[in-house]
Amino acid sequence: MSANLAAGAGRPRPGNTAWSIYRRLLRYARPYIGVFLIGVLGMILFAATNSALAYLVKEFLNGAFVKKNPEVLWQVPIAVVVLFTLRGIGDYVANFYPSWVGRQVVKGLRRDVFSHYLRLPTPYLDRQQSGHLLSKLTNNIELVAAAATSAAISLIGDSLTIIGLLITLFYMNWRLAVYCIAVAPVIAWLMQIANRSFRRYSERIQNSMGDITRVAKEAIDAHRLIKIFNAEDHQIERFERVNELNRASNMKLARAKSISNPVVQCIASIALASVLYVAIRQVFSHNMQVDEFLGFLTALMLIPSPLRSLVNMSGPLQQGIAAGQSVFEIIDEPTEGSGGTRTLVRARGEVEFRNVSFTYGGDKGDVLHDVSFRVRPGETVAIVGRSGSGKTTLVGLVPRFYDVQQGSVLLDGVDVREYRLTDLRSQVSLVSQDVVLFNDTIRNNIAFNAIDKTDAQITEAARAANVMEFVAQQPNGFDTVLSDRGQNLSGGQRQRISIARALLKDAPVLMLDEATAALDNESERRVQQELALLMRGRTTLVIAHRLSTVEGADRIIVLDHGRIAEIGNHQELLARGGLYAALHGMQFSD
Repeated sequence: MSANLAAGAGRPRPGNTAWSIYRRLLRYARPYIGVFLIGVLGMILFAATNSALAYLVKEFLNGAFVKKNPEVLWQVPIAVVVLFTLRGIGDYVANFYPSWVGRQVVKGLRRDVFSHYLRLPTPYLDRQQSGHLLSKLTNNIELVAAAATSAAISLIGDSLTIIGLLITLFYMNWRLAVYCIAVAPVIAWLMQIANRSFRRYSERIQNSMGDITRVAKEAIDAHRLIKIFNAEDHQIERFERVNELNRASNMKLARAKSISNPVVQCIASIALASVLYVAIRQVFSHNMQVDEFLGFLTALMLIPSPLRSLVNMSGPLQQGIAAGQSVFEIIDEPTEGSGGTRTLVRARGEVEFRNVSFTYGGDKGDVLHDVSFRVRPGETVAIVGRSGSGKTTLVGLVPRFYDVQQGSVLLDGVDVREYRLTDLRSQVSLVSQDVVLFNDTIRNNIAFNAIDKTDAQITEAARAANVMEFVAQQPNGFDTVLSDRGQNLSGGQRQRISIARALLKDAPVLMLDEATAALDNESERRVQQELALLMRGRTTLVIAHRLSTVEGADRIIVLDHGRIAEIGNHQELLARGGLYAALHGMQFSD
């Protein structure tokens, strides 16, 4: 499946047709073609029973009222039971097996989209709204299910039914059948117009669903802020605006659906009236028997139902195609790739920034300008400066969250772009202010993807980070399941789990991004002790606003508007009386 995705990589082109998108969706069903064909056999059986029903009516009337055949008394009831039993079997097979294939398609597509999310470049994810990404993964892919199952069932099943009934009509009376199909081009033209409207409104609905998800997620995540500012009514107004947009878009789609069906039925009724007129005249002129007329009429009256289903199918089909297009736009986004070809087992930890310049583009503009410095293995270097000076961006260049536009970042004297990405990132640990914990056990949060670590090593890392101190207080100890983002723990406890995770990884390069900024003084003091243990023997890059936390660094680099303003240790920079001394003076003026 991944190979198929790679083969189809590339930005979507405006010329993409509905059929090309649907054909791409069908690739996900290709491994299950055998199961789907079982469903098609059910559709054929169901369609055949419709044609057989019209023939049965004709034979019943001929045997009972024309030939007066007494055997009709038992033949017809048995035929009815057999016919509707076969019809029920066909209906079950025609719906169940394609639906099974449809859920497999949704599962595979959802897996590939989620997998692709994880491999998208950080700059791309920074630009996206998480609500829209979640909506594509949930709502949009569910709409794809309708295109992959319900629409396919209707397209094949109803088309087979109509074809079978048309064959029956031609068999019974080809002149009348010609009258029936004369209206088909008009109906097809109306359906084409309706399809364009359905797809346009479907795209708007999916965008509005992304807005609903975004606003709801923001409100749920920021519930404390909303409560403290008494902003409930304001958030309700925000939600109501996107909710109303979604309602209006859905009503436009409903209006298009509601209009299309009566128009098609009206045109079909005109055709039916013409057929009845001609048929009754043939009966009056004895060119057509009553049993033939009623059999023909039965087959004719069975056509509107599948025809109506085909018309109604256009809405879900176009919704699914529009959803598929939005999903494939994500899948077609280029991933980070695998990086270079050079392998790396364990680095010495020498990090060098050589004439590094970086820009985000757009409103952010240039961030770093000609930054150069080297960090020796085992050395601790702090990076400080005003907000927006480029500290986090600079450190993010080491594991290639971003790539430089000019200059190079080197690890052990080799440009980081030459290393395999997995090898490079295995050399780096991160402890940040925003601790990420998963809805899993404490043990599994510490052993995050550390599949080669033993329970003894996990416990030792937890003990070194003083995690065991509060684990004993948890109801299930190490196997206590944390709530969303670890909200059932204090900030200091969450940070210790993050430190234990970094200790267990045992990477030679450590990045500390405001690791204690969100803690109170007591928690900060204790976490600093654990960080000191974590930093021992590792090359450490420390980002900090609190200058008291970097006084012991081997060197301090002061950034100002993306340029290095000063380099030195704490005492040297204070004595110099420059930007660092000014920042220090502002923090400690009291």
